[in-house]
Amino acid sequence: MSTNTPAAQVERHACPKCDAPAGSPCRTTTGKVAASYHTGRFALVPALKAELTVKTPADRNPGKAWTAGAPVPQVPDAIPGAVIRLGYARCSTVGQELQSQLDMLARADCTRVFSEKISTRVKERPELEKALTLAREIKAAAPNQPVVLTVVEMKRLARSAAELMTLSSTLQADGIQLELLSGPLQGVYDPNGAGAIVFAVLAVSAEVEREGIREKTLEGLDAAARNGNVGGRPSVVDDDKLAVARARHAKGESVTSIAKTLGIGRATLYRHLGESA
Repeated sequence: MSTNTPAAQVERHACPKCDAPAGSPCRTTTGKVAASYHTGRFALVPALKAELTVKTPADRNPGKAWTAGAPVPQVPDAIPGAVIRLGYARCSTVGQELQSQLDMLARADCTRVFSEKISTRVKERPELEKALTLAREIKAAAPNQPVVLTVVEMKRLARSAAELMTLSSTLQADGIQLELLSGPLQGVYDPNGAGAIVFAVLAVSAEVEREGIREKTLEGLDAAARNGNVGGRPSVVDDDKLAVARARHAKGESVTSIAKTLGIGRATLYRHLGESA
């Protein structure tokens, strides 16, 4: 194998994930040759950091039992290369579109983009966790390598102060920066530096905005109620149906039979008959 191939460059380093020594391919937990080199390993090669996947060559027998290769001298720690941007896009419902976010992330030169359609009220967001996991792997292999989690706007990550503070703690612990592509705080923030203050401000702002929306909604419902407009779905039992039901019930017909004929639930009919008694 040529010493200039991506695989040869990767194997000049020991793997920080599977402990394969320099000169050997990566191995799986079952003791076989891995089909691809682990991310944390090839992230140590500046020229390959943007690849995020390097296949194990055929002469290393991927899928076969792992054996150590000829040892080679390990190279010094890699000099940090260009910033690695990992993009994340999210919208709340299937009916909303993601493409505008994906386009902005592509223009921001994100090496890889993770996206999903899921509400912020759902605590488990698989694609966000995948993005954070990949960022951690890169930082673990190359601690001095700048890694940035890029989003179009803060609300794509979280809506509550608690969620934002949890995310801030995660990014701080792993040395991952955050980039906002739009909004009043557009820019890149290092949570271990001055960016920590920005995270706190963002958290409070998100909570205040959410509380404001809630208060306006409650005020609107209260005003509508004072004007005789009650929120919720319209009743399935109108005055005409109730009049028919009362007349038939007065003649001795069972509630079950009346409800079936009128196409309404028995419990619903019982409630309306009781209210009109």
